[in-house]
Amino acid sequence: MTVERGVSWGRPEPLPPHGVVVHSDAEARAVVEAHRRRDEPVPPLGLLGGDLCRTLGGSGDAARLRSSEAMSFPVDLGAALVDGRLHWFVAHLLARRSWWHGRIVAAMNAEWLGDWDLGPRAHPNDGLLDISDADLSLGDRLKARRRVHTGAHLPHPGIRTQRAPAWSDELSPPLDVWLDGQKVGRASRVAVRVEPDALTVVV
Repeated sequence: MTVERGVSWGRPEPLPPHGVVVHSDAEARAVVEAHRRRDEPVPPLGLLGGDLCRTLGGSGDAARLRSSEAMSFPVDLGAALVDGRLHWFVAHLLARRSWWHGRIVAAMNAEWLGDWDLGPRAHPNDGLLDISDADLSLGDRLKARRRVHTGAHLPHPGIRTQRAPAWSDELSPPLDVWLDGQKVGRASRVAVRVEPDALTVVV
């Protein structure tokens, strides 16, 4: 059940014996993809790094994951059709050719992209993705880059934003698509949707 405003979220619970420890969003995505493609349940993931881990306040302490201090959270999973091929992501999808020119699309399940607070309203268990879609002038890109570390780049009249369970669009010209920091190819169409409560993660 997705989180509601004012309702506590997560519970004290260590990573179970069959859980898998991952050090990055890319490692988490690899575990998800491997199990989904075999049509198997995804095991709980112990997060030691990555943007989803940071969003959840993870410490990167491996010993904590198996201790009484560990916190377990249900989180949403992003599903992405990239030119018709299905992928999954735990933290974010990014479509771009360059940071400095052309269109940039971000679909955020986590709040962070590295040191950038790219999805300041994103929550990994609200059943929504935070979508930003922009093609800014160089001057506006420089201004946004200075502010994105704190999430102050939003709102911006040149950045279209929405919070939605699904989104799709044509990418013309085609853009490189990155899932959890890994490039999966260049695409002319992308569709994303949320799978609520699809994962259990521990920090």
